[in-house]
Amino acid sequence: MEIKGGYTKKILNIDLTKGKSVVTDVDDEFALKYIGGRGWDAKIVLDNLMEHPDLKPLGPENIIVIAPGPLSGLYLPASGKNSFISISPLTGIYGDSSMGGLFGVELRQAGYDALVIKGRADALSMICIDDGDIDIKSASAYAGKTSSDTERAVKEDLGDIETRVAVIGPAGENLVKFACINTEWSRNAGRTGMGAIFGSKNLKAVAVRGSHDLPVHDMDALINAGDRAFDYLKSHDLFELWQQQGLMSVIDYINTAGAMPTHNFNDAHFDGADTINGDTMLKYKIGDTACFCCPMSCGNICLVKEGKYAGTVTENPEYETACMFGSNVGVTDFTAILRANMLCDDLGIDTISTGNLIAVLIDGYEQGILNRDDLDGMTLKWGDGDSVHELIEKIAYRKGIGNIVADGTYGLIKHFPDLKNLISHTKGLEMTAYDARIGVTMALGYGTSDIGAHHTRAWPLAKEIELGSNWTLDERVDLVIYHQTVRPLFDCLGVCRLPWIELGLDEHIYADLFAAATGVPLTLEDMFERSSHIYDLTRTINVKLGVGRKDDYPSERAFTTPIKTGPHAGELLDREYFESALTLYYKKRGWDENGVPTTFTA
Repeated sequence: MEIKGGYTKKILNIDLTKGKSVVTDVDDEFALKYIGGRGWDAKIVLDNLMEHPDLKPLGPENIIVIAPGPLSGLYLPASGKNSFISISPLTGIYGDSSMGGLFGVELRQAGYDALVIKGRADALSMICIDDGDIDIKSASAYAGKTSSDTERAVKEDLGDIETRVAVIGPAGENLVKFACINTEWSRNAGRTGMGAIFGSKNLKAVAVRGSHDLPVHDMDALINAGDRAFDYLKSHDLFELWQQQGLMSVIDYINTAGAMPTHNFNDAHFDGADTINGDTMLKYKIGDTACFCCPMSCGNICLVKEGKYAGTVTENPEYETACMFGSNVGVTDFTAILRANMLCDDLGIDTISTGNLIAVLIDGYEQGILNRDDLDGMTLKWGDGDSVHELIEKIAYRKGIGNIVADGTYGLIKHFPDLKNLISHTKGLEMTAYDARIGVTMALGYGTSDIGAHHTRAWPLAKEIELGSNWTLDERVDLVIYHQTVRPLFDCLGVCRLPWIELGLDEHIYADLFAAATGVPLTLEDMFERSSHIYDLTRTINVKLGVGRKDDYPSERAFTTPIKTGPHAGELLDREYFESALTLYYKKRGWDENGVPTTFTA
């Protein structure tokens, strides 16, 4: 099949050690087999791992690949997604993170479908891309600066406010293993430590400016399909609520369902949920933000005008951040959550991992596993926002106890082995804000996620809540695999999944959009086949790095610690039922009993 649009079919490769760049062309077979975005990234990372099987995540042989997708930057809802993929310094396996905003669109307009960065600069540096002009400049002037200050300074120094900049904050420079990459103030590639990869390469920022139109095969068909998608979203009953609250609207739903992490996942229902929900957020909201071409505008700019945190201004928090710095650490002061959100964005660390691990410290102190000497003299307790903020800064700057937490779950367990049973994670990635005990589908989604315990691969919780026990194990496993097929497909295409998962946009429309853009009439089933192959590919990366059945489980606490309160009080995950689900999952995937894909040997 011949590609007639959609792709630039060019990859920009930059070697920071040599200070050189080269552009490679992509053939149609590769482009279509791996679709784009996450798919291209994963294949390039696998090829590099084959060439350097003993690479270290923070070593110069590791690469980071940045790619949007063939629909990114086009006329359709939420077409501003961009994937960052590498071997994760946090987990030691395949890692990726998705970023919204405008950076990926600008990279495409500069003429590139992907950017591959390898090596390590001698000194702190910045990559500047202006269409075909590539320059590696000193970034010494930005050393130690926060993410927002760096982005602002880069734009001022380049004399172009429209330049799109991806940066790291102090946490990335200090190689915090869950440091993130930030753009446009608060859009983050947040998970799996991509910011530490930048830091390990002495890379402070990537600035991009592009002037090219994006290639489209059939503009009329693209506009027609795009209009249908926009019209559907704007007519949805929840559209206005979504614009008002974004993901903060999920707080009440998940808490009522009894799946909201509370006091370090010891419970799944928070009595103070009304103090941290979307209605409370509206008291501080002063504006909206949106990613490229998105009518849902889920970003909420919040300002604290009075009180001890007066002057705090941040975009969001989203659901995950509100839970991790709210219910999971027992905080009911929403302004403290806003402050934590701002600190993490500025310092450049993942709010999910940070909030998760701070809750572990509080829990460990409460249970007597940790003492004040372990915590630099701090006395920790649930609901103390000031201590949370102090720990965020300690982590970002690797000071005291923060230096241990900065190495993530595995680093914390190595230093304090008795904390192992208090940490909720899979494969070393700290768990996101949905309890795994109320249904096997969420637990299976966490367990079999290629990056670890993150809901971006599968979020079947709503269906689990809806159906309860009235469906078979076969149906449950099918739903997890379906989610792991369609959700990563969005990352390949360069679009956001929220129009589909939150407002029910029919996924078939993406086949229409792809055909209009590229001239290649793939059906949705064709795309699913490719997405499934890419999942086998990322599993292959992980198998090569030692992952097997032993790693495909949710936290041990899901099996041993019953939920305390709420509609699921007394419940925990049935181990035997989960084992049956995992075995069936492997069978349906075509993997062997240890979770090795049949394509692995090939």
